[in-house]
Amino acid sequence: MVKILAFSGSARKNSFNQAVATAAADAARNAGAEVTLVNLGDYPMPIFNEDDEAASGMPDQARAFKELLLSHDAFIIVSPEYNSSYPALLKNAIDWASRKQSDEKPLEAFRGKTALIMAASAGALGGMRVLVTLRMLLGNIGVNVLANQKAIGKVDTLMNDSGQLTDEKTLSQIAKLVEELATTTQKLK
Repeated sequence: MVKILAFSGSARKNSFNQAVATAAADAARNAGAEVTLVNLGDYPMPIFNEDDEAASGMPDQARAFKELLLSHDAFIIVSPEYNSSYPALLKNAIDWASRKQSDEKPLEAFRGKTALIMAASAGALGGMRVLVTLRMLLGNIGVNVLANQKAIGKVDTLMNDSGQLTDEKTLSQIAKLVEELATTTQKLK
């Protein structure tokens, strides 16, 4: 069984991107995958600084997040777009998890893993520009990023009053992408 870690690059209360990550996690479970859904806000980490790492080692929350990455085969990452790129929260978590510890291989939390990337925004483009930079970052650290991706524009109009994604067309598109992630990951295992 494929193990998928789902998270967004947002810790904002009522985050559109976390809502999409939740919908994708549900779709992955329905596709038969074992899924862990987390919120990066539950893993507060200091801004990565190599001097601090040398003095104090990896912070506990960074280590806990890295352990999640290590223990999963694939990732669903849904990121907001900040100035045409990913937010510092997401980049910082990736930076900490990329650090080699003891006898592990370089970038072991990422190399050979598979990822589905998506973005969501109240704007018309749906965060489309972040997907370019996020794909480049993940590819550079050894993640196999699916060619298919999803930018969900005007996502605020596709949700109910409780902040859940309810638009059937969008949910169906996400389900297809998640099935592709599970199938591709299983083939690569």
